[in-house]
Amino acid sequence: MQFYKERLLSPGQLKRLNEHKYSCTSVSLMDPFLQPWWNWLVSKVPLWLAPNLITIIGLVINILTTLILVWHSPDARIEAPRWACLLCALGLFIYQSLDAIDGKQARRTGTQSPLGELFDHGCDSISTVFVALSACIAVQLGYYPTWMFFQCFCAMTLFYCAHWQTYVSGTLRFGKVDVTEAQFTIMGIHVISGIFGPSVWMMEIPIPGLGTINNSAAAIFYAGYIHVFVEFCRVFESGGVGKNGSTIAGTSVLSPIIPFSFVVVPAFIIYRKSAEHVYENHPALYILAFGMVAAKVTNRLVVAHMTKNEMQYLDTALIGPAMLFLNQYFNFFIKEYYVLWLCLIWVTLDLLRYSSQVCLEICDHLKIMLFRIPVGGHRIGTSQTSIITEKNVHMVVEQEPLLDEEYHHGSDTSFDL
Repeated sequence: MQFYKERLLSPGQLKRLNEHKYSCTSVSLMDPFLQPWWNWLVSKVPLWLAPNLITIIGLVINILTTLILVWHSPDARIEAPRWACLLCALGLFIYQSLDAIDGKQARRTGTQSPLGELFDHGCDSISTVFVALSACIAVQLGYYPTWMFFQCFCAMTLFYCAHWQTYVSGTLRFGKVDVTEAQFTIMGIHVISGIFGPSVWMMEIPIPGLGTINNSAAAIFYAGYIHVFVEFCRVFESGGVGKNGSTIAGTSVLSPIIPFSFVVVPAFIIYRKSAEHVYENHPALYILAFGMVAAKVTNRLVVAHMTKNEMQYLDTALIGPAMLFLNQYFNFFIKEYYVLWLCLIWVTLDLLRYSSQVCLEICDHLKIMLFRIPVGGHRIGTSQTSIITEKNVHMVVEQEPLLDEEYHHGSDTSFDL
């Protein structure tokens, strides 16, 4: 049964999506050391638990633990309880672990599909917003609103850039210091804040010739961002894999900058022009609102990459920021705080609508189910059906080291709809 009137994906896009093959390279420093933990963890997961459900559980836990932190420090200046910081570290660890084993579970149950990659990255785009925000609250970066703005939007931008380079090169590349290392760094920040209190980060760091950095955690964030951004720029040295150095969709390698600029530029302008200082007074709410817009645009880029299609520049999620912008233009006819809440509600519902409809269209095309493993362990994309047995599971676990070289984390997860 179809629950939508107008399709978001054309038959051609669905056909190319079905033909899509996940391509990834990784030289992560930490992943090899974590593989034994991930392999042990997935061996304890019941065979009936669908891979997509694993990631959803991790994402929900990550969001809930972050919202607890936001509840206690909505302005990122109030010192959050130490137990909330430790809880956030635990939530991020659970999310990271579950995100790493969803692909392994898909291989155990023979339920890999292109939708797995799409769903996995979609969850990551949302998680990025909450992880960045929680880190800012844990170090009380609200005392430096411009730095907090820069930190959160850098995290969203670099996640977008990772998929931008995939759109250009056709391969998702992870460096020696990348996602896993960043996640464990933020876990460490939460643990330190939980043990010594968030105020421990408020020390000044002298930098010769540049003055001082007033928040030591900020130096860690920015050093990592610079490293990842330099690696991202190197992708463009050889051009794209498409015709005449274009993207996989045959478009300009610079074209993805346009839709994302429609998120970042209005966010900065509204922040700077607000007479009510809506961002400084409500930074968490502001970051979440624009973070959901960034997640929606990133999802559109992932879909464009996997379907080898041109990315549309305008998006319905931009209606949220437009409400804030127009409210400022007409001299704050409505209190900005209420408009900001309307913006958050709109973009969240729009993101959920888009994601659910795309998933429904893909599952309708691939004839797969939502949050369930097909009876008999049908392997997506083949005419072969395999019964899930303990013998099959042991065979998959034995082959895991070879598979882990092909896939990074669990991004090949099958999210069976």
